[in-house]
Amino acid sequence: MLPQEEALDILIEFLQVHGYTKVKGISLDTIRILAFIVLRENVCVYNNKIYKQTLGGAMGSSFALTLANIFMWKWQKEFVRRQDISGEFYGRYIDDIFMTWNKSENELRNLLDTANSWHPNIKLEYKVSKSLPFLDVLLTNSNGILLTSVYHKPAAEPYVVPFSSDHPRHVFNNVVQTSLARAVRYCSTLEAFNHEQRYIQLALLYNGYPSTFIDREFQKFFFGYISSTSFLPIIDDEKQFLKMHRKLLDQPTLSQSQAAFSAAMADIDNDQTDETVNESKESKNYNDESKQHCNDKLIIHYTHEKRIHSFKKQMHRIYEHVFNNTPVSHVKMIVGNRNRQDAKRELIRKRPKQSLLQNKPIKRRRKKTKKIIKIKKPSMDQQQQQT
Repeated sequence: MLPQEEALDILIEFLQVHGYTKVKGISLDTIRILAFIVLRENVCVYNNKIYKQTLGGAMGSSFALTLANIFMWKWQKEFVRRQDISGEFYGRYIDDIFMTWNKSENELRNLLDTANSWHPNIKLEYKVSKSLPFLDVLLTNSNGILLTSVYHKPAAEPYVVPFSSDHPRHVFNNVVQTSLARAVRYCSTLEAFNHEQRYIQLALLYNGYPSTFIDREFQKFFFGYISSTSFLPIIDDEKQFLKMHRKLLDQPTLSQSQAAFSAAMADIDNDQTDETVNESKESKNYNDESKQHCNDKLIIHYTHEKRIHSFKKQMHRIYEHVFNNTPVSHVKMIVGNRNRQDAKRELIRKRPKQSLLQNKPIKRRRKKTKKIIKIKKPSMDQQQQQT
């Protein structure tokens, strides 16, 4: 629902405010032209007709999502300014906003109603309460103390990757480890964590995970962060839990690390301040070292199947036997696996037919009519005359 011309103006303003005159050697004028092409030259097919999009961007487009975030950066400036003045919290993830408020509820509703008039295409649907979910976190105001826990939608089913599915072993380990890591991060009290831990155990049992496997993975997770002499896969000490809670919060997640690295690499070859250029050079040197480090590795991927579970060991055995005491013996071979594509990706056809993309009329095939020719056999007199 974003006006395309206005969104492009805000894109250029965003780059200028953050000190960009070029991005990867491309001028801002050229970036605007390219962004204009992506937005305006976007078509879709419905009922054998081609339609051109005139408002907003395509759903699922990475550029459209980035542009929408930049558009909201402009829209939320007044919100952020007011929250900073009053010392309150404001957070946004795409189209979900969470904010705190300590004045009267009528003042808050007046502010939100005023925000609905800032732009004709952006309307807020809000809910005011002492306990509210934000994404998958439940936040509760308990006498001025903000408590957090994991939020599960009422309609959510307790499904994870079934233990009987054809996946590599580490996938099942990661299901348990990531569920516990999320619980420790989100839960601010031991009581909330124990409640979520019981939910995880029941969900795993429901999906066919053996109880011995669950207990072993729980113990492995806890021993990685705290030292405990208990053989039970539980935590009953509030101090130990808070220690693990703070330790995990200080560690960046995989997505946070990837976003930070992408942001650092994005500033290379851009016209910005000297300080930013120095940081970009350091990131570029780090990237060069990483590439040099990868040159000493041979990475092989194969599609995982349970019936060939010993494939990795066989590959390493053959590699050592063939290349031992050779000039490439220092190269380390890494054998990884890919999961098989699900039936949805295999069976659904998203791309229209070639004839429709070329916008050519479909030629109808003419039915071929068979002609029956009756051949009369010549008489004996005719045969003698022909001879």
